[in-house]
Amino acid sequence: MAENKVITQEQSAMQPPQPPKAKFSFVEPQKMIKSPMDMTNWEKSEAYYDLIGFISSVCMCIQGKSLQQKCNISPPVQKLLDMLNKLEKLAIETPPVDQPSRFGNIAFRTWYQKMKDNVESLVKDVLPDDSKEAVKELIPYILDSFGNSTRIDYGTGHELSFIFFLMALFKIGVLEKSDELAVAIKVFDLYLNFVRKLQVTYRLEPAGSQGVWSLDDFQFLPFIWGSAQLIGTSIEPVKFVEPETIEEYRKEYMFISCIDYIQQVKTGHIAEHSNQLWSISAVPSWSKICTGLIKMYQKEVLSKFPVIQHLLFGSIFSLDLIKPGTRLPQPRLGMGPHK
Repeated sequence: MAENKVITQEQSAMQPPQPPKAKFSFVEPQKMIKSPMDMTNWEKSEAYYDLIGFISSVCMCIQGKSLQQKCNISPPVQKLLDMLNKLEKLAIETPPVDQPSRFGNIAFRTWYQKMKDNVESLVKDVLPDDSKEAVKELIPYILDSFGNSTRIDYGTGHELSFIFFLMALFKIGVLEKSDELAVAIKVFDLYLNFVRKLQVTYRLEPAGSQGVWSLDDFQFLPFIWGSAQLIGTSIEPVKFVEPETIEEYRKEYMFISCIDYIQQVKTGHIAEHSNQLWSISAVPSWSKICTGLIKMYQKEVLSKFPVIQHLLFGSIFSLDLIKPGTRLPQPRLGMGPHK
């Protein structure tokens, strides 16, 4: 039996980080976390609270919602989908080259340069006329969303950069609250599938040591949002490792899609190559899994200097300290045991 209660988007008071058409003096964002000593300020900053608020808001929005769910595709959302499709087309036009090394195909650098050459027009196409000046602040987030062209790697920091790009579009008013579901199940899912293609096509190395984040070599957020999707469904956590479940639901839920992808790129039983995921299957409810993964993300990704040192801050995202007494946003998820 599924979890008893699902808090809908309309019931939720939590909003994505979007002040009403706030005025920004757009600048090229800069790295501001330059030593481990700066991490304390980061974890108490407006940007950090914006991020957790956005992640939590999306969790509430997509509870029980399949990737196949019909939703409104606004013009800005469609432009984001078009942007990702154009980047994928560039990758199709840039096949991997024959080389002695198995990993890190140097054709990725060619694709990255093509992306860099086109990024200004791609980002401008997403923005309405009254927001075009934001392009200089948004471009660096996109440039860091698909991997590092020098190391030919990809990891959770690049995923985070794309999330900052999406949050920025909410904050400057290009995206609205009503776009949240489509951004999660259409835009982010398309991004996820595209970076998987980059990983496979160009044999990208995981950024950082393998297994550091415990769940996956490359991603983290689709596990959080994917577990939220499964709240209120008939799929019990213990079932997600079963081949029948993976085959039936891999195109409907991000979490199952992640398991399917891992099973494709790794050999052996999931308990051997992904022990942390295997242990999650014993948790009794998806709401507990989701809240636990958010805490794990804060500890294993957002508190790690090697990841956060690459984050960029400008007029949209600030390291200014949050007001004293402000509580860190947490999602209100479906309650009740998952039986």
